[in-house]
Amino acid sequence: MSLPLALEDKVVLVTGGSRGIGAATVRLFRQAGARVVFNYRSAKAQAEALVAECGGGAFCVAVEQELSSPAEGRALVGKTVDAFGRIDALVVNHGVWPPKDAPIAEMAEAQWKTTLAVNLDSVFGLVQAAVAEMKRQGAAASGHAAGHIVLISSTAGQRGEAFHADYAASKGALISMTKGLATELAPHGIYVNCVAPGWVATEMSAPALGNPAMRERIFAAIPLGRVADPMEIAGPIVFLCTPLAGFMTGEIVNVNGGAVLVG
Repeated sequence: MSLPLALEDKVVLVTGGSRGIGAATVRLFRQAGARVVFNYRSAKAQAEALVAECGGGAFCVAVEQELSSPAEGRALVGKTVDAFGRIDALVVNHGVWPPKDAPIAEMAEAQWKTTLAVNLDSVFGLVQAAVAEMKRQGAAASGHAAGHIVLISSTAGQRGEAFHADYAASKGALISMTKGLATELAPHGIYVNCVAPGWVATEMSAPALGNPAMRERIFAAIPLGRVADPMEIAGPIVFLCTPLAGFMTGEIVNVNGGAVLVG
């Protein structure tokens, strides 16, 4: 017997989809049969290669789109609907993590504003527009979701992150946003959940993981003794958008090798 995770006829928007967790999520949604739109900021070659890998423009569309304001978030949802006529799931995966430690007494106001603009302000516009479209599309058949939203937070949003108060604040806000939206949108059949990864082997984490001393400290703080592969984060994201997660909303799914338990 097989266990299908079929999402045929569904349209999914994945932000920050050209690399890392986003690219793995795009691939997995396509394997489940969904059509996918994702945005990228500068990785055009990688985005085009991913589209080709996923079957071309009839099934996967890459959009060059900055995400640092509510208006840009709303615009990306509009482009998704323009591409495939609807939106059934939104995965908010994009974000910035300034790699250089910045004590709060010295953190530049510009850094604070930029991090929150990308990691939080744009999310407001994305969610606002996606919810409006999901409501416009109407309630799904009885027992089926009208839409799914998955926000990607971080262990930093749960336990804080010294010298990265801007990042921790933005990711903590997504956890609170998940809980509030879940109860607000449940009557409309829109499920809202959150995935909170720990360290993942991506381009964004490469500088830290490439430093031997830092790598040793990171690994020592993870009970499983390693960092995640991007596909290990993509799996729970896709699961939350399937009928197998049909009684889950408002949940924070920790995918961190046990790190948040000992941090």
